[in-house]
Amino acid sequence: MKKLSLVLFFILSLNLLAKEIQIVRYEYNDKVHYGKINKNTIQPLEDNIYKELKPHGNPIPLSKVKLLLPTKPQNVFAVGMNFASHLASSSNMPPPLFFKSPSSLIKSGETVFLPKDSKNVHFEGELVLVIGKKTKNVSIKEAPNYIFGVTVGNDLTERNWQSEDLQWMRAKASDGFGPIGSRITIGVDYNNLLLTTKLNGEIVQQENTKYMIHKPAKVVSYLSKYFTLMPGDLIYMGTPGRTQSLNNADIVSVEIEKLGKVVNTIKE
Repeated sequence: MKKLSLVLFFILSLNLLAKEIQIVRYEYNDKVHYGKINKNTIQPLEDNIYKELKPHGNPIPLSKVKLLLPTKPQNVFAVGMNFASHLASSSNMPPPLFFKSPSSLIKSGETVFLPKDSKNVHFEGELVLVIGKKTKNVSIKEAPNYIFGVTVGNDLTERNWQSEDLQWMRAKASDGFGPIGSRITIGVDYNNLLLTTKLNGEIVQQENTKYMIHKPAKVVSYLSKYFTLMPGDLIYMGTPGRTQSLNNADIVSVEIEKLGKVVNTIKE
């Protein structure tokens, strides 16, 4: 009987650990806080969420707060050619990487104002990793311990600038080119989630993250050889399928099961 009780306790503990948690960064009474989503309320947390999710104060109605960008990253990285359905890179090679700028980030619900000389901006629905610990020279096996959670992103890209410029800086990191979800989800299998992008309500991309060529652990490990990743840093993990040029007043929605969505209107 004692052994059975221990087994049941172990199973219950695993279930609790596996439970998905959603964390947001929000403004309330002119102050910025982190909190845990509980249906229609937010349970405030102590500020150092990357060390411990510790409740602080009483729950607040979700309708009373202003949701902010999920983190204030020092760096925003991105992976290219990570789905065979889009553009394939070799799984035996390092992941193709580039920078996005923290200033490119924009919240769900906000309008993306395209630069006046942009002519060919495409959507790219993507999974986004959130780093939770200072990360340097970690192995692929260790890397998952440094991923705090995941969210949803849209790696907007100006295709003409991609081919014209020396770097993809302008094509990938212009203001507003990094729409991102407000919720960080913890305790989810991010290697097996369905990603769906819709353009004006019509599905234009749909694929499971299990088809990523370079998995999150590999990407984090590789990046950590050359860069010190810090809590709150973001990594866009690449887009599947076909993309197309956006027009004025288009509405782009990227949704990943269990994580939520990011929705933005395009303004030329």
